Amino acid sequence: MTIVDRYTAREFAGPFVAAVAGFTVMLLSSLIFELTDLIVDRKMPAATVVRLLIYKIPGVVVISLPIAVLFASLLSLGRLAKDSELKVLLGTGTSFKRIIVPILTFSLLVSGISFVLNEEVVPASNHVAENLFRQALFRDPLPTVQEGVFFRGAQDRFFYVGEVDRERREMRRILVYEIGDGAYPQMISATSGTYEDRVWHLRDGVIKTLDDEGFTVEDFGFEAMEYPMAQSLDVYLGNQKTTDEMTRAELLEHIRLFKRGGLDVKRFEVAYHMKASLPLAGFLWVMVGAPLTLRSMRGGRVFGVVASLAVAFLYYVSASFFQSLGGNGVLPPLVAAWATNVVFLAVGLALLVRSDR
Repeated sequence: MTIVDRYTAREFAGPFVAAVAGFTVMLLSSLIFELTDLIVDRKMPAATVVRLLIYKIPGVVVISLPIAVLFASLLSLGRLAKDSELKVLLGTGTSFKRIIVPILTFSLLVSGISFVLNEEVVPASNHVAENLFRQALFRDPLPTVQEGVFFRGAQDRFFYVGEVDRERREMRRILVYEIGDGAYPQMISATSGTYEDRVWHLRDGVIKTLDDEGFTVEDFGFEAMEYPMAQSLDVYLGNQKTTDEMTRAELLEHIRLFKRGGLDVKRFEVAYHMKASLPLAGFLWVMVGAPLTLRSMRGGRVFGVVASLAVAFLYYVSASFFQSLGGNGVLPPLVAAWATNVVFLAVGLALLVRSDR
């Protein structure tokens, strides 16, 4: 590293560490207010709430990292610009692109760390935290089923419920996949049903059995059927997972399973691809945000704060917009998941090219 690299890196390191700590504490503080209700209303032991909060930390850190990278880069470059040090460096013939190489390198490293955390740590910690939360909220024979959430039962059985009316104990749009020795599962679908302790009463349904090539060999309907649920609530709570609680490999397994059953999985496919695209947010934010400091050489730290908020806001709005398009079939899931990154990469490259003009 050159002297300029070391100087830029030191200028960046302080705000980055402070930003990670600050944003993590802020996000955890908002969680504390929500979790306090578990102690007061649900009589959840304080020790369990503390455990839940601890297991939430990895997910919060992953959110904090890209924001901290952007925040630190704009604050450090803004300070150099305000004190005319950036102007002096540019005056020596050093290009702006060369000046920010240490920051871009570090932001890319942080993106890699975010990806690893999202794959190896966050899903498992989120799963433990969500199970603690579910156990505090629901104590009836059916776990907290939401649209787009599936869970696994005994003997390789998978369940999906579209809607639940807990007051009447009614369910709608029910799918059950029983994995046997064949290549495809036996599928049970029902328009509606009710549930009791360890038994579901299904109505207006169809049972399909497929051969090894995926062709239907048995297909018959039923008006009513009792479906035994051999396990307790705690077991089902342990097996239920949202997309935030799955690794990419686990999510891909469920996508393939439900595709074979004819279920619309576009939203899950978008989530699968976004698990790879979102960790790059910090690197792309720096590419877009760093050149903006040249447009406000006297803006200093105020400019850094405002620009950080603006860039992060635009990214998340764009990502949500394309995610919705992908989930509704307007765009292919892969395109929807990476569209925002492509846009920010193009804008960032254009700004970097123009930075030394």
